[in-house]
Amino acid sequence: MHRLLRHTLALAFALLAHAAASASGLQVSPVTLTLQATQNADGLWLSNTGDDVVHAQVRVYQWSQEAGNEKLTPSRELLVSPPMVQLAPSERQLIRVIRTGVPAGAVENSYRVVIDELPVEMKEKKGLQLVLRYSVPIFIAAAGAQPAAPQLSWSLRREGSQAVLEVANGGGMHAQLADLDFVDTAGKRTPVHAGLMGYVLPGANMRWPLKTPAEAFATGGVLETKINGNATQEKIPPLPRVR
Repeated sequence: MHRLLRHTLALAFALLAHAAASASGLQVSPVTLTLQATQNADGLWLSNTGDDVVHAQVRVYQWSQEAGNEKLTPSRELLVSPPMVQLAPSERQLIRVIRTGVPAGAVENSYRVVIDELPVEMKEKKGLQLVLRYSVPIFIAAAGAQPAAPQLSWSLRREGSQAVLEVANGGGMHAQLADLDFVDTAGKRTPVHAGLMGYVLPGANMRWPLKTPAEAFATGGVLETKINGNATQEKIPPLPRVR
């Protein structure tokens, strides 16, 4: 190997190692919260698993979905305390999430608590400082009777060579989609999306362009997925081929 190339690769690996060493230790738990209608508060734990002091800002947004897009609006319907945090290495801090009113309507209300790590100047350390952002879903159950479970309508359509999945939720609770596989009429299984795909809030519809080529869905079949952690299947009609 050419000496200059070896030197360049060694420098690149050194920079990557330094970036990893400078990565934040900020962790958040749990990754979602659901407050019952009679529950006024709950909490999130912030912890610092790194070697440096971590500073973070915590904010609340009302969460909605419009025309297939996520929308966050600053809100005072939930409060967080404290809104600013400084964590020494190995330190933990409880962030209280406090409801300021009573749930309204027959569907659950949706919010997101956004935790932003704030960059801190460290003269003794050079290089890129990596900071994190967490966006934690918060759901507040509707008052009165239990809201209707997610009622999903599925459609798959073609946009050129790409397939687009559209899901509408006519129920009163959110639907969390994860771990999508497609099994065609011949029994061939195609992984579509591993892990969390996203959420569909009550009364909303979402769309996701898929990395799986549209041709994989040409014969139709069954879409296997998990909705709020429960395995489910949805029949998918054949996706027309481009003529």
